[in-house]
Amino acid sequence: MSGRSVGSSPGPRLARRTFLAAAGAAAAGGLTTACSSASGLPAGKVAVLGDSAAWEKPMAAAGAAMKQAAALQLVPQVNPSLESFEQIVKSSLRTDRTPDLLKYWSGYRLQDLARTGGIVDLSTQWDAAVRRRWVDASLRSAFTYQDRVYGLPMNLAYWVLFYNPEVFRAHDLQPPATWAEFMTVCARLKKSGITPLHGTAADRWPSFIWFQEVLSRQDPQFYDDLMNGRARYTDPRAERALRTIASFFDKDWFTPMDMSHTDAAGVLVHGKVGMVACGTWFGGILGGVGGKPGKNYGAFVLPMAEPRTRPCVIFESSALVATVKGPDRTEAVKAAGNWLRPSVMKAFSHTLQDGCPNPRVAPPNTVIAGLAEKVRGDRLRMLNRFWEQGPPELVEATVDDLAGFLLNPSSYRSVLRTMQGRADDAWKVWRESEKTEKTEQGEGVKGA
Repeated sequence: MSGRSVGSSPGPRLARRTFLAAAGAAAAGGLTTACSSASGLPAGKVAVLGDSAAWEKPMAAAGAAMKQAAALQLVPQVNPSLESFEQIVKSSLRTDRTPDLLKYWSGYRLQDLARTGGIVDLSTQWDAAVRRRWVDASLRSAFTYQDRVYGLPMNLAYWVLFYNPEVFRAHDLQPPATWAEFMTVCARLKKSGITPLHGTAADRWPSFIWFQEVLSRQDPQFYDDLMNGRARYTDPRAERALRTIASFFDKDWFTPMDMSHTDAAGVLVHGKVGMVACGTWFGGILGGVGGKPGKNYGAFVLPMAEPRTRPCVIFESSALVATVKGPDRTEAVKAAGNWLRPSVMKAFSHTLQDGCPNPRVAPPNTVIAGLAEKVRGDRLRMLNRFWEQGPPELVEATVDDLAGFLLNPSSYRSVLRTMQGRADDAWKVWRESEKTEKTEQGEGVKGA
């Protein structure tokens, strides 16, 4: 969903620091309000704390389906503030007042949570789902820490380019199949008086989008290496990606950088902007402004800039997490084991109108169906989204750096140097912490 989920996103960096200071002082009081599930719900009901109001109805639909299938009802609870949500979750894991289930992120953010020791190892539930073919097994690495699964995928959003088929037909255009065709589409839209691309630093988190999309299409392996600390931002391949984006600015292909995704949805549907890069959850926003899948909005995977490399697509998947100290832990773990059940997944994904990690569930609309067919049929390489890749504090800082680049594209070389300096420090801390944890675990085994 957004940097975190639909309808909410990280605020400006300075505001974030100010808020965290206040949130830390108010954490104890906040736990009582935001984690009412900590007192326990009646038997047969399990609370799920999330960060997105847009997920409340889908979670309720999934809960109703689970009640029929497993006599367990999921009860959604929402804290729509990113900073408050993260602060409350991490603070609550150290207490006896913690939610039973959480909607969280995958990748390094999930690893960061697993390192607290406060969430349940769900490897058994994952293995059972794989045996039943209830989950795409290739997603496992996004939900693991030290080879143990700590979350189950909730949705499966593909990061694609949305467009308006009516506008494309009016200008005799087709979704591009090659990078050269993509460039031609942009040029022809611009010539016709339509802004080709939505680009934005509004709400802060979207600042990574075009770096993610361009770099992964130019060199997907380098993207994967960079996101996992095996490559450097000062590498010529990272510079090439930012230079490519800067060239889009030179051609005046982008919308103003303060145009939000909500605003972009309206101008896409009304034919003022040609393409919007976003996760497939963007379809829900489009629907809210009159978008109809297959009629006035469609989507395609951005073609590879290097055709000799294996085609790829960025994915995003939230994690269903069970807490160790939740008051209804037994029922929570049972609910997690039933989460990927086809009837539950269908109720959830069809209400959310997004992709599903269970390949046995039919897509909720024609746009998602076409994308799923391409991804699975063409065996596209799946790469996790920028927001989930790397130590969380590094990602937060790098997003700010990329926002600075979008506001001053000529600064790309200095921005890359700054990002690498941050990365050196962050990865050193992360790896030292991993070594310390493994040493402590080893000593614990010996002591036992």
